[in-house]
Amino acid sequence: MAFYVDGYVIPVPKKNLAAYRAMARKAGKIWREHGALEVVECVADDVKPGKVTSFPQSVKLKADEVVVFSWITYKSRAQRDKINKLVMDDPRLASMMDPKNSPFDAKRMFFGGFKPIVAL
Repeated sequence: MAFYVDGYVIPVPKKNLAAYRAMARKAGKIWREHGALEVVECVADDVKPGKVTSFPQSVKLKADEVVVFSWITYKSRAQRDKINKLVMDDPRLASMMDPKNSPFDAKRMFFGGFKPIVAL
């Protein structure tokens, strides 16, 4: 397949959802400027705790939080690596990278890169 995906899951306090959306919109535009194909941010609508594991359990979701599930697509892993370096060095994101300014708990975020095996 001719693309690569970074996926991530984040617990966001409900009171910070608007701030998260604004930050994600700004960051997503920067990712796109540097070459990402697509940036998608989704808020949980139908996720329940499971018996063994689930989205809420994966981030140790608190009662006043909501799960955000997101992904960014790239042409390839090499492009992802190049773009992510450019994004991390972009001064427009400096204030967002400071944990004191974050609308979510980055310690409970999880993420990774994925090679698609089916796309319809």
